[in-house]
Amino acid sequence: MQTRADEATRKLGQLIAAEQSQRSRLQMLEQYREEYAQRLCEATLQGVTRLVLRNYQDFLARIDDAIEQQRIAVQNSELNKKAGQDQWQAQNKQLKAIDTLSQRHDARERHRENKQEQKLQDEFSTRKYGIKDGADS
Repeated sequence: MQTRADEATRKLGQLIAAEQSQRSRLQMLEQYREEYAQRLCEATLQGVTRLVLRNYQDFLARIDDAIEQQRIAVQNSELNKKAGQDQWQAQNKQLKAIDTLSQRHDARERHRENKQEQKLQDEFSTRKYGIKDGADS
């Protein structure tokens, strides 16, 4: 059972790292788009041909498509991470339940053993003092 919990923990770590990587890529694309749009503004202020303007616009459209695809990838990563978290929580809950049952069993065993030991001590005491009482008679 511990192995399953460890595996769920490892997998969750991988899913979190994957989500962070996807978010980082998205931020990079958004930043690059912003910089490229700024270049377009600067270029239009200096004056550009239609062809150059069209190239800027086409490239911005491709960046926008890439950003949209990356947003979908981030959403998928979030869903995967959530599923991993749920799996991790389920494994840990099950492990804790088993630990609790084991602790209860151990406590019952200790209680039974203590009772048995007390019974043996009582019998020993009864025999020891019973024999003395019988010898005194």
